[in-house]
This record gives sequence, structure tokens and C-alpha cells, in this order.
Amino acid sequence: MNHAASPPQELLEAQVPEIPSEARSCCPVCSGHEFRPFAEGYDYELRTCRNRWTFRQCAHCGHVMLDPRPRLEMLPVIYPPDYYSYNLSSQVNPLALKGKEILDRFKFRSILRHLPRQPASFLDIGCGDGRYLRLMEQWKMIARERLFGLELREEPVARLRTEGFQAICNRVETCEEIPSRSIDVTTMFHVIEHVDDPHQVIAKVAHWLAPEGVFAIETPNLEALDARLFARTYWGGYHIPRHWHLFTEQSLTRLLARSNLRVVAKRFQTGHSFWMYSFHHLIRYNRTFPSQRIARWFDPFRGLPLLVMFTAFDQIRAALGFRTSSLLIIARK
Repeated sequence: MNHAASPPQELLEAQVPEIPSEARSCCPVCSGHEFRPFAEGYDYELRTCRNRWTFRQCAHCGHVMLDPRPRLEMLPVIYPPDYYSYNLSSQVNPLALKGKEILDRFKFRSILRHLPRQPASFLDIGCGDGRYLRLMEQWKMIARERLFGLELREEPVARLRTEGFQAICNRVETCEEIPSRSIDVTTMFHVIEHVDDPHQVIAKVAHWLAPEGVFAIETPNLEALDARLFARTYWGGYHIPRHWHLFTEQSLTRLLARSNLRVVAKRFQTGHSFWMYSFHHLIRYNRTFPSQRIARWFDPFRGLPLLVMFTAFDQIRAALGFRTSSLLIIARK
């Protein structure tokens, strides 16, 4: 399934500056310095650039990272203003949003069970439009002045601030507004794969956590069936070039341990969007029989019937003990 030798014609002509390979840091999981090619591809999803990107795998621990990767000043290019997490409620079908809300409630209840007390503070890293901040407020557990959200774009942050939430426009690595040992529950859903140095980010989260505080982290799972089937280029979990690190259960557990965070639970969540984007990319960009019309059926923001089908498929597989493409790990300080 490797069709990444030349860029699809519909990609934008612009190429974004890259951090060269020779400037690459060591593996964030094991500090190794030897890497081998793992996968390659283009920005099949948003088509923000014409670069051909490569994932490399650590020869020692198997961790996978994008190398080279976009320079940090290019973040506004690869995350355009209409990026889905900034305006999720306006881009997703209302029925799909309702289903997601129900699944989110189950997920949060499972997370809060591991906190030995009533939470007094909450931080959502990559809070987007603030849906999880609002969920915690709806449960009347935590006042707005103790509901923190971290996001990269000023527009959604400004909206949340006007509502009274403690929204901060900053990266975890450079954020100094959150006091140490002050957060009872921190969530980071599909964010750790986007950061430059995941070890530095997790260490900062550990610094913010109160004693016995809970950290819930969700990320694409490299051991999933769809990750193996579409491994060479089209897997939706690559989200090229926005995902910079890809984990397995073992590598993420090892990384958390480096910051003295103990894993207390793991769960496999639905990965419907990864399945759908995998088929979307394969159908739309393959050279033999490309079809934009059929590919649109597999767009997670348009193809509601297939969204429901893949969600049910992964829920059944997770209930039977299979490793789905979204890994949730809950750790405690």
C-alpha cells in the first residue's frame, strides 16, 4: 500500500521549512540515537504543504517519530484556522456529536474512579473549543476558576476566557501560569503525539499534578489492526505532518515512568476516524483508481453511516479484548 513516491497533484505547491535530520534529538523514550525508516507520506488530510514526510523508528525501543519535521514557526500553516479541534461543534454532524458526548461521559467516569478524592481542579491540555471543561462544569464538581485549558490558538482561548474558564494560550513546555502540585486531574487526549518533546511535556504535567493526582493520556496505538494494515503510508493515525510521535502501550508506559508516574489502568477506545481516514486516503490518492467521490464517504465529518459502523466495530473489538487504534492510559502521581 505504499504510494508515497510522488506527491498527489492536488496538494498545495508550498513546502514548509523543516528541522533537518542532523538536528534531531535522541529518542524521548530510551535516549537512543539509531533510527530506521518506518513510513512515509504527505499531508493527505488537510493538504497544507507539498513536503514528503518520513517516520523513523528507534532501533533500540521501537518508538516512532517524524523526522524531519516542520519548524515550530510553521505551526499556523499545518494547523490552519479551520482545523477541526478549534470548531468541532460546527464541523461534526449533531448526531455524531451526541454520540461522542455519551462516550466522553463514560470515559471521564472511568478516569475519575482512579482519583481517591473529589477533584478540586482540572486541566485539559489541547482543550480546543472547551468541550471537556464544560463537561466537568456540568457535573458541578469544580468551579470555573479551577477549570484550566491549554490551547495554541488565541481565538478559542479568548472565547473560553470570556466564559470564565482559566484558558491559556501557550505550549506545555513554556507555560508558567499553572502552579506546581495544584491539579487533581489532567487530561491530554490526542495531543502527546503532536508535541516536539513528549518527555519534557510529561515531566511538566507531573510537576503540575497534586499528590495522588491523575493523568489520563490518549493517543494513537501503533499496535492496532488498522495501523498494521495501512502502515506504509495511508494510516489515518499518522495525521501527517501534525503527528510527530507514535506510541505503543509499552513505550508510553516507559515514558510515563521516566517522570515517576505509575500506570493504574489502560483502555482501548474507538478509533473510527483513523479507520475512515485510512480508507479515505487509500481511495483518494492511490494512483491506480483514485476516486474523490467514493473517498468522501469515508470522511469522518461527512460519512455518518460509516462513522457509526466503525465506532460499533471498535467498541465490540475493545470489549472482546482487542487492541483498537486509540490507546487510553491512566497514570497517577
